[in-house]
Amino acid sequence: MTYVVTDACIRCKYMDCVEVCPVDCFYEGENMLVINPSECIDCGVCEPECPAEAILPDTENGLEQWLELNAKYSAEWPNLTSKKDSPADADDFKDQEGKFEKYFSPEPGEGD
Repeated sequence: MTYVVTDACIRCKYMDCVEVCPVDCFYEGENMLVINPSECIDCGVCEPECPAEAILPDTENGLEQWLELNAKYSAEWPNLTSKKDSPADADDFKDQEGKFEKYFSPEPGEGD
């Protein structure tokens, strides 16, 4: 099992999860984070820290596309090991539906 970041993170990019991760398995895209499934130790400390409830265990049904997306972009985006400020408008996007189709960006973030 591993944890995955879903589209609920897009345009919110809260980073409370990064702060608690003991193995630094988060990677930063332009407008979301992903988890490297090969590095995740399945400890689960990140899941309750996410205000957008964007982190889920891959054992839940229907998360196959998110596991693939997390694996793909964690290999391309820079590692993030410390919490940064979330976007100023993060709360405006917190409960929106269909964020992947509207806002996803494959561009990397800044990382550490």
